[in-house]
Amino acid sequence: MITSEERAGHRSALTVMTWELWKRPLHWIVYTCSTIIAMLAFTGVFAASIAVDSSQVITCALLAGLAIAQSEATRRIEHQRRRLSITPHVNMTSVWVLPGAFLLPPQLAALLVAVIYLHLGFRSWSGIRHVNPHRTVANATTMTLSSFAAWAVLQLAGDGSASVTSICVAAFAFFVVNTVLTGIGLYLAAPDKASAPACIGTWDDNILELSTLCLGGLVTAALTHQPALVLLVFLPLYVLQRSVLIKQLEELATTDQKTQLLNATTWQQGAVREVARAERENGQFGALMIDLDHFKSINDTYGHLAGDDVLKGVAALVKSETRTQDLAGRFGGEEFVVLLTSSSKQESVAVAERIRQRISEMVIKTQDNEGNAVVIEQRTASVGVATFPLDGRTIDEVMASADASVYAAKRNGRNRVVSSPDLASVAEVAGMPLEAVAA
Repeated sequence: MITSEERAGHRSALTVMTWELWKRPLHWIVYTCSTIIAMLAFTGVFAASIAVDSSQVITCALLAGLAIAQSEATRRIEHQRRRLSITPHVNMTSVWVLPGAFLLPPQLAALLVAVIYLHLGFRSWSGIRHVNPHRTVANATTMTLSSFAAWAVLQLAGDGSASVTSICVAAFAFFVVNTVLTGIGLYLAAPDKASAPACIGTWDDNILELSTLCLGGLVTAALTHQPALVLLVFLPLYVLQRSVLIKQLEELATTDQKTQLLNATTWQQGAVREVARAERENGQFGALMIDLDHFKSINDTYGHLAGDDVLKGVAALVKSETRTQDLAGRFGGEEFVVLLTSSSKQESVAVAERIRQRISEMVIKTQDNEGNAVVIEQRTASVGVATFPLDGRTIDEVMASADASVYAAKRNGRNRVVSSPDLASVAEVAGMPLEAVAA
Protein backbone atom coordinates (compact mmCIF):
# COMPACT_ATOMS: atom_id res chain seq x y z
CA MET A 1 0.00 0.00 0.00
CA ILE A 2 1.37 3.40 -1.01
CA THR A 3 0.39 6.42 1.06
CA SER A 4 -0.49 9.83 -0.37
CA GLU A 5 2.78 11.13 1.10
CA GLU A 6 4.70 8.49 -0.87
CA ARG A 7 2.77 9.28 -4.07
CA ALA A 8 3.75 12.94 -3.67
CA GLY A 9 7.38 11.88 -3.33
CA HIS A 10 7.13 9.76 -6.48
CA ARG A 11 5.64 12.63 -8.47
CA SER A 12 8.36 15.05 -7.34
CA ALA A 13 11.05 12.55 -8.31
CA LEU A 14 9.65 12.43 -11.84
CA THR A 15 9.37 16.20 -12.21
CA VAL A 16 13.02 17.23 -12.48
CA MET A 17 12.36 20.91 -12.96
CA THR A 18 10.66 21.13 -9.55
CA TRP A 19 13.68 19.73 -7.71
CA GLU A 20 15.22 21.87 -4.99
CA LEU A 21 18.50 21.35 -6.86
CA TRP A 22 17.97 24.52 -8.88
CA LYS A 23 17.67 26.61 -5.70
CA ARG A 24 21.10 25.52 -4.47
CA PRO A 25 24.34 27.58 -4.81
CA LEU A 26 25.75 27.63 -8.34
CA HIS A 27 29.06 26.07 -7.25
CA TRP A 28 27.20 23.14 -5.72
CA ILE A 29 25.09 22.63 -8.86
CA VAL A 30 28.22 22.66 -11.06
CA TYR A 31 30.01 20.22 -8.74
CA THR A 32 27.07 17.84 -8.49
CA CYS A 33 26.39 17.85 -12.22
CA SER A 34 30.09 17.35 -12.90
CA THR A 35 30.29 14.29 -10.66
CA ILE A 36 27.15 12.84 -12.26
CA ILE A 37 28.58 13.39 -15.75
CA ALA A 38 31.90 11.85 -14.68
CA MET A 39 30.12 8.84 -13.20
CA LEU A 40 28.07 8.30 -16.36
CA ALA A 41 31.14 8.73 -18.56
CA PHE A 42 33.17 6.20 -16.56
CA THR A 43 30.26 3.78 -16.60
CA GLY A 44 29.98 4.09 -20.38
CA VAL A 45 33.70 3.52 -20.89
CA PHE A 46 33.66 0.48 -18.62
CA ALA A 47 30.57 -0.93 -20.34
CA ALA A 48 32.27 -0.60 -23.73
CA SER A 49 35.62 -2.07 -22.70
CA ILE A 50 34.94 -4.73 -20.03
CA ALA A 51 33.04 -7.90 -20.81
CA VAL A 52 30.38 -9.23 -18.47
CA ASP A 53 29.67 -12.91 -17.95
CA SER A 54 26.52 -14.58 -16.66
CA SER A 55 27.99 -15.41 -13.24
CA GLN A 56 28.68 -11.72 -12.62
CA VAL A 57 25.12 -10.83 -13.58
CA ILE A 58 23.86 -13.44 -11.12
CA THR A 59 26.13 -12.02 -8.39
CA CYS A 60 24.84 -8.51 -9.11
CA ALA A 61 21.23 -9.71 -8.90
CA LEU A 62 22.02 -11.54 -5.65
CA LEU A 63 23.59 -8.48 -4.04
CA ALA A 64 20.67 -6.30 -5.18
CA GLY A 65 18.19 -8.80 -3.77
CA LEU A 66 20.04 -8.99 -0.45
CA ALA A 67 20.23 -5.19 -0.24
CA ILE A 68 16.51 -4.82 -0.96
CA ALA A 69 15.63 -7.54 1.55
CA GLN A 70 17.73 -5.85 4.24
CA SER A 71 16.24 -2.46 3.37
CA GLU A 72 12.71 -3.80 3.66
CA ALA A 73 13.49 -5.47 6.99
CA THR A 74 14.82 -2.20 8.43
CA ARG A 75 12.60 0.22 6.52
CA ARG A 76 10.93 1.76 9.55
CA ILE A 77 14.25 2.12 11.36
CA GLU A 78 15.88 3.77 8.35
CA HIS A 79 12.92 6.10 7.93
CA GLN A 80 13.22 7.27 11.55
CA ARG A 81 17.00 7.57 11.37
CA ARG A 82 16.73 9.72 8.26
CA ARG A 83 14.28 12.07 9.95
CA LEU A 84 16.57 12.50 12.94
CA SER A 85 19.87 12.91 11.05
CA ILE A 86 21.67 16.22 11.38
CA THR A 87 25.20 15.34 10.30
CA PRO A 88 25.85 13.33 7.08
CA HIS A 89 23.57 10.31 7.15
CA VAL A 90 25.16 6.84 7.02
CA ASN A 91 22.59 4.55 5.38
CA MET A 92 24.76 1.40 5.52
CA THR A 93 24.48 0.58 1.82
CA SER A 94 28.26 0.13 1.84
CA VAL A 95 27.63 -3.37 3.19
CA TRP A 96 26.43 -4.35 -0.30
CA VAL A 97 28.22 -1.81 -2.50
CA LEU A 98 31.74 -2.78 -1.37
CA PRO A 99 31.27 -6.44 -2.39
CA GLY A 100 29.96 -5.14 -5.71
CA ALA A 101 33.16 -3.12 -6.21
CA PHE A 102 35.18 -6.23 -5.43
CA LEU A 103 33.27 -8.94 -7.27
CA LEU A 104 31.67 -7.12 -10.21
CA PRO A 105 32.91 -5.18 -13.23
CA PRO A 106 32.40 -1.43 -12.65
CA GLN A 107 29.35 -1.09 -14.91
CA LEU A 108 27.49 -3.76 -12.93
CA ALA A 109 28.62 -2.14 -9.67
CA ALA A 110 27.05 1.11 -10.94
CA LEU A 111 23.85 -0.77 -11.80
CA LEU A 112 23.82 -2.28 -8.30
CA VAL A 113 24.07 1.19 -6.70
CA ALA A 114 21.29 2.50 -8.95
CA VAL A 115 18.96 -0.34 -7.95
CA ILE A 116 19.71 0.09 -4.23
CA TYR A 117 19.14 3.85 -4.27
CA LEU A 118 16.03 3.64 -6.42
CA HIS A 119 14.57 1.28 -3.86
CA LEU A 120 15.66 3.49 -0.94
CA GLY A 121 14.28 6.60 -2.63
CA PHE A 122 10.88 5.11 -3.36
CA ARG A 123 10.47 3.01 -0.22
CA SER A 124 12.52 4.10 2.79
CA TRP A 125 12.84 7.84 2.15
CA SER A 126 9.54 8.77 0.49
CA GLY A 127 7.79 11.64 2.21
CA ILE A 128 10.84 12.89 4.12
CA ARG A 129 11.16 16.57 3.25
CA HIS A 130 14.92 16.94 3.46
CA VAL A 131 15.55 13.90 1.23
CA ASN A 132 15.00 15.52 -2.15
CA PRO A 133 15.44 13.52 -5.38
CA HIS A 134 18.61 15.39 -6.35
CA ARG A 135 20.20 14.43 -3.03
CA THR A 136 19.42 10.78 -3.65
CA VAL A 137 21.00 11.04 -7.10
CA ALA A 138 24.04 12.84 -5.67
CA ASN A 139 24.47 10.21 -2.94
CA ALA A 140 24.16 7.37 -5.47
CA THR A 141 26.75 9.09 -7.66
CA THR A 142 29.17 9.37 -4.75
CA MET A 143 28.73 5.70 -3.86
CA THR A 144 29.27 4.70 -7.49
CA LEU A 145 32.46 6.73 -7.82
CA SER A 146 33.67 5.30 -4.49
CA SER A 147 33.13 1.77 -5.80
CA PHE A 148 35.02 2.70 -8.96
CA ALA A 149 37.91 3.90 -6.79
CA ALA A 150 37.94 0.65 -4.82
CA TRP A 151 37.91 -1.37 -8.06
CA ALA A 152 40.72 0.75 -9.57
CA VAL A 153 42.92 0.30 -6.49
CA LEU A 154 42.42 -3.45 -6.69
CA GLN A 155 43.40 -3.44 -10.37
CA LEU A 156 46.55 -1.45 -9.62
CA ALA A 157 47.43 -3.78 -6.76
CA GLY A 158 46.89 -6.77 -9.02
CA ASP A 159 45.18 -8.72 -6.25
CA GLY A 160 41.74 -9.95 -7.23
CA SER A 161 41.50 -12.57 -4.50
CA ALA A 162 39.34 -12.04 -1.46
CA SER A 163 42.29 -11.84 0.90
CA VAL A 164 42.28 -9.78 4.08
CA THR A 165 44.79 -7.35 2.55
CA SER A 166 42.87 -6.80 -0.68
CA ILE A 167 39.56 -6.30 1.15
CA CYS A 168 41.16 -3.77 3.52
CA VAL A 169 42.77 -1.90 0.62
CA ALA A 170 39.49 -1.74 -1.29
CA ALA A 171 37.56 -0.65 1.82
CA PHE A 172 40.10 2.09 2.59
CA ALA A 173 39.93 3.48 -0.96
CA PHE A 174 36.14 3.37 -0.84
CA PHE A 175 36.03 5.19 2.52
CA VAL A 176 38.46 7.95 1.51
CA VAL A 177 36.79 8.75 -1.80
CA ASN A 178 33.31 8.63 -0.28
CA THR A 179 34.35 10.97 2.55
CA VAL A 180 36.09 13.44 0.25
CA LEU A 181 33.31 13.62 -2.34
CA THR A 182 30.61 13.94 0.32
CA GLY A 183 32.57 16.56 2.26
CA ILE A 184 33.15 18.73 -0.81
CA GLY A 185 29.48 18.55 -1.77
CA LEU A 186 28.25 19.49 1.69
CA TYR A 187 30.75 22.35 1.91
CA LEU A 188 29.70 23.82 -1.43
CA ALA A 189 26.02 23.50 -0.47
CA ALA A 190 26.47 25.93 2.44
CA PRO A 191 30.05 27.26 2.73
CA ASP A 192 29.10 29.97 5.23
CA LYS A 193 27.79 27.41 7.69
CA ALA A 194 30.31 24.68 6.96
CA SER A 195 32.05 22.86 9.79
CA ALA A 196 34.02 19.62 9.97
CA PRO A 197 31.20 17.60 11.61
CA ALA A 198 28.66 18.99 9.15
CA CYS A 199 30.81 18.13 6.11
CA ILE A 200 32.60 14.91 6.99
CA GLY A 201 30.56 13.75 9.95
CA THR A 202 31.44 13.16 13.58
CA TRP A 203 33.77 10.45 14.85
CA ASP A 204 30.69 8.32 15.52
CA ASP A 205 29.47 8.80 11.94
CA ASN A 206 32.81 7.74 10.49
CA ILE A 207 33.17 4.78 12.82
CA LEU A 208 29.68 3.67 11.76
CA GLU A 209 30.67 3.87 8.09
CA LEU A 210 33.84 1.90 8.78
CA SER A 211 31.75 -0.68 10.62
CA THR A 212 29.49 -1.12 7.58
CA LEU A 213 32.57 -1.51 5.40
CA CYS A 214 33.84 -4.21 7.74
CA LEU A 215 30.54 -6.04 7.32
CA GLY A 216 30.88 -5.48 3.57
CA GLY A 217 34.28 -7.13 3.72
CA LEU A 218 32.73 -10.13 5.48
CA VAL A 219 30.03 -10.31 2.79
CA THR A 220 32.76 -10.25 0.12
CA ALA A 221 34.64 -13.12 1.77
CA ALA A 222 31.43 -15.10 2.31
CA LEU A 223 30.28 -14.74 -1.30
CA THR A 224 33.70 -15.85 -2.50
CA HIS A 225 34.09 -18.90 -0.27
CA GLN A 226 30.73 -19.80 1.30
CA PRO A 227 27.76 -17.76 -0.08
CA ALA A 228 25.22 -19.10 2.43
CA LEU A 229 27.11 -17.38 5.25
CA VAL A 230 25.93 -14.02 3.87
CA LEU A 231 22.63 -14.60 5.67
CA LEU A 232 24.46 -14.33 8.99
CA VAL A 233 25.11 -10.62 8.26
CA PHE A 234 21.42 -9.69 8.39
CA LEU A 235 20.91 -9.90 12.15
CA PRO A 236 24.07 -7.96 13.13
CA LEU A 237 23.18 -5.30 10.54
CA TYR A 238 19.64 -5.01 11.92
CA VAL A 239 20.95 -4.70 15.49
CA LEU A 240 23.52 -2.10 14.38
CA GLN A 241 20.87 0.06 12.71
CA ARG A 242 18.56 -0.27 15.70
CA SER A 243 21.37 0.66 18.10
CA VAL A 244 22.18 3.77 16.06
CA LEU A 245 18.51 4.78 16.13
CA ILE A 246 18.38 4.35 19.92
CA LYS A 247 21.48 6.54 20.26
CA GLN A 248 19.89 9.22 18.06
CA LEU A 249 16.73 9.14 20.18
CA GLU A 250 18.79 9.46 23.35
CA GLU A 251 20.60 12.47 21.91
CA LEU A 252 17.27 13.97 20.89
CA ALA A 253 16.00 13.61 24.46
CA THR A 254 19.08 15.23 26.02
CA THR A 255 20.10 17.83 23.43
CA ASP A 256 18.65 21.17 22.47
CA GLN A 257 17.98 20.62 18.77
CA LYS A 258 18.53 24.23 17.78
CA THR A 259 21.99 24.64 19.30
CA GLN A 260 23.16 21.04 19.90
CA LEU A 261 24.00 21.94 23.50
CA LEU A 262 22.48 20.13 26.46
CA ASN A 263 18.86 20.99 27.07
CA ALA A 264 17.85 22.54 30.42
CA THR A 265 16.71 19.26 32.01
CA THR A 266 19.82 17.30 31.09
CA TRP A 267 22.09 20.18 32.15
CA GLN A 268 20.34 20.37 35.52
CA GLN A 269 20.79 16.63 36.06
CA GLY A 270 24.48 16.85 35.21
CA ALA A 271 24.91 19.85 37.50
CA VAL A 272 23.29 18.00 40.43
CA ARG A 273 25.76 15.15 39.92
CA GLU A 274 28.62 17.65 39.88
CA VAL A 275 27.45 19.11 43.20
CA ALA A 276 27.51 15.62 44.72
CA ARG A 277 30.99 15.00 43.34
CA ALA A 278 32.31 18.35 44.59
CA GLU A 279 30.88 17.68 48.07
CA ARG A 280 32.52 14.25 48.23
CA GLU A 281 35.90 15.55 47.12
CA ASN A 282 35.70 18.90 48.90
CA GLY A 283 36.00 20.51 45.47
CA GLN A 284 34.61 23.53 43.66
CA PHE A 285 33.17 24.53 40.29
CA GLY A 286 32.09 27.64 38.47
CA ALA A 287 28.75 28.43 36.84
CA LEU A 288 28.14 30.95 34.06
CA MET A 289 24.84 32.35 32.94
CA ILE A 290 25.12 34.03 29.54
CA ASP A 291 22.30 36.29 28.35
CA LEU A 292 22.46 37.85 24.87
CA ASP A 293 21.75 41.56 24.97
CA HIS A 294 18.81 42.92 22.94
CA PHE A 295 18.27 39.58 21.24
CA LYS A 296 14.62 40.34 20.51
CA SER A 297 15.71 43.12 18.16
CA ILE A 298 17.39 40.53 15.93
CA ASN A 299 14.16 38.55 15.56
CA ASP A 300 12.15 41.74 15.02
CA THR A 301 14.57 43.12 12.41
CA TYR A 302 15.69 40.07 10.47
CA GLY A 303 13.30 37.27 11.44
CA HIS A 304 13.44 34.23 13.68
CA LEU A 305 15.54 32.15 11.29
CA ALA A 306 18.29 34.77 11.48
CA GLY A 307 17.91 34.75 15.24
CA ASP A 308 18.33 30.97 15.20
CA ASP A 309 21.59 31.35 13.28
CA VAL A 310 22.86 33.74 15.96
CA LEU A 311 21.95 31.24 18.68
CA LYS A 312 23.76 28.48 16.80
CA GLY A 313 26.81 30.70 16.40
CA VAL A 314 26.90 31.55 20.09
CA ALA A 315 26.42 27.87 21.01
CA ALA A 316 29.37 26.85 18.81
CA LEU A 317 31.46 29.62 20.35
CA VAL A 318 30.59 28.55 23.91
CA LYS A 319 31.42 24.95 23.09
CA SER A 320 34.79 25.92 21.62
CA GLU A 321 35.70 27.95 24.73
CA THR A 322 34.88 25.19 27.21
CA ARG A 323 36.41 21.80 27.93
CA THR A 324 34.90 18.41 27.18
CA GLN A 325 34.30 17.79 30.91
CA ASP A 326 32.38 21.07 31.28
CA LEU A 327 28.59 21.20 30.90
CA ALA A 328 27.32 23.68 28.31
CA GLY A 329 23.58 24.02 27.82
CA ARG A 330 20.80 26.23 26.58
CA PHE A 331 18.68 27.45 29.46
CA GLY A 332 15.91 28.81 27.28
CA GLY A 333 15.39 31.65 24.82
CA GLU A 334 18.67 33.53 24.47
CA GLU A 335 20.16 32.27 27.75
CA PHE A 336 23.04 29.79 27.96
CA VAL A 337 24.54 28.12 31.02
CA VAL A 338 27.96 26.62 31.56
CA LEU A 339 29.27 24.58 34.47
CA LEU A 340 33.06 24.71 34.68
CA THR A 341 34.23 21.69 36.64
CA SER A 342 37.03 22.15 39.23
CA SER A 343 37.24 25.88 38.50
CA SER A 344 37.79 28.70 40.96
CA LYS A 345 36.05 32.06 40.88
CA GLN A 346 39.02 33.68 39.18
CA GLU A 347 39.25 30.97 36.52
CA SER A 348 35.51 31.11 35.88
CA VAL A 349 35.56 34.89 35.46
CA ALA A 350 38.43 34.56 32.97
CA VAL A 351 36.44 32.07 30.89
CA ALA A 352 33.34 34.29 31.08
CA GLU A 353 35.32 37.31 29.94
CA ARG A 354 36.77 35.37 27.04
CA ILE A 355 33.31 34.23 25.92
CA ARG A 356 31.92 37.76 26.26
CA GLN A 357 34.76 39.16 24.15
CA ARG A 358 34.37 36.54 21.44
CA ILE A 359 30.61 37.15 21.23
CA SER A 360 31.29 40.85 20.61
CA GLU A 361 33.63 39.86 17.74
CA MET A 362 31.26 37.31 16.24
CA VAL A 363 30.12 37.76 12.61
CA ILE A 364 27.04 35.82 11.51
CA LYS A 365 26.17 35.64 7.81
CA THR A 366 22.52 34.77 7.34
CA GLN A 367 19.31 35.82 5.55
CA ASP A 368 16.34 37.92 6.53
CA ASN A 369 12.69 36.97 6.04
CA GLU A 370 12.83 38.12 2.41
CA GLY A 371 15.83 35.94 1.64
CA ASN A 372 18.26 38.86 1.44
CA ALA A 373 21.79 38.24 2.67
CA VAL A 374 22.55 40.04 5.93
CA VAL A 375 25.51 40.18 8.28
CA ILE A 376 24.86 40.34 12.01
CA GLU A 377 27.79 41.52 14.07
CA GLN A 378 28.79 43.55 17.13
CA ARG A 379 26.38 41.69 19.38
CA THR A 380 26.98 41.70 23.11
CA ALA A 381 26.19 39.53 26.09
CA SER A 382 25.85 39.97 29.83
CA VAL A 383 27.46 37.18 31.85
CA GLY A 384 26.90 36.27 35.47
CA VAL A 385 29.40 34.13 37.38
CA ALA A 386 28.96 32.15 40.58
CA THR A 387 30.88 29.31 42.22
CA PHE A 388 30.26 26.34 44.44
CA PRO A 389 30.44 26.31 47.45
CA LEU A 390 31.16 30.04 47.86
CA ASP A 391 27.83 31.18 46.41
CA GLY A 392 25.58 28.25 47.30
CA ARG A 393 25.46 24.68 48.55
CA THR A 394 22.97 23.49 45.93
CA ILE A 395 22.86 24.02 42.18
CA ASP A 396 19.70 26.12 42.56
CA GLU A 397 21.46 28.46 44.99
CA VAL A 398 24.53 28.75 42.74
CA MET A 399 22.42 29.51 39.66
CA ALA A 400 20.31 32.02 41.58
CA SER A 401 23.52 33.85 42.41
CA ALA A 402 24.66 33.70 38.76
CA ASP A 403 21.23 34.95 37.64
CA ALA A 404 21.44 37.88 40.08
CA SER A 405 24.84 38.73 38.62
CA VAL A 406 23.38 38.75 35.09
CA TYR A 407 20.70 41.21 36.13
CA ALA A 408 23.33 43.37 37.76
CA ALA A 409 25.33 43.38 34.52
CA LYS A 410 22.26 44.33 32.47
CA ARG A 411 21.24 47.14 34.83
CA ASN A 412 24.68 48.66 34.64
CA GLY A 413 25.35 48.91 30.94
CA ARG A 414 25.27 45.33 29.61
CA ASN A 415 28.18 43.74 27.72
CA ARG A 416 30.03 42.89 30.91
CA VAL A 417 30.87 40.08 33.28
CA VAL A 418 29.68 40.30 36.88
CA SER A 419 30.52 37.73 39.55
CA SER A 420 28.70 37.40 42.85
CA PRO A 421 31.32 39.20 45.01
CA ASP A 422 31.11 42.09 42.54
CA LEU A 423 27.49 42.80 43.42
CA ALA A 424 28.39 45.04 46.33
CA SER A 425 30.77 47.14 44.22
CA VAL A 426 28.19 47.37 41.42
CA ALA A 427 25.58 48.57 43.89
CA GLU A 428 28.00 51.15 45.27
CA VAL A 429 28.81 52.56 41.83
CA ALA A 430 25.13 52.62 40.88
CA GLY A 431 24.12 54.22 44.18
CA MET A 432 21.53 51.49 44.75
CA PRO A 433 20.85 49.08 47.61
CA LEU A 434 22.42 45.66 47.17
CA GLU A 435 18.98 44.03 47.18
CA ALA A 436 17.86 46.24 44.30
CA VAL A 437 20.89 45.35 42.17
CA ALA A 438 20.49 41.62 42.77
CA ALA A 439 16.73 41.64 42.29
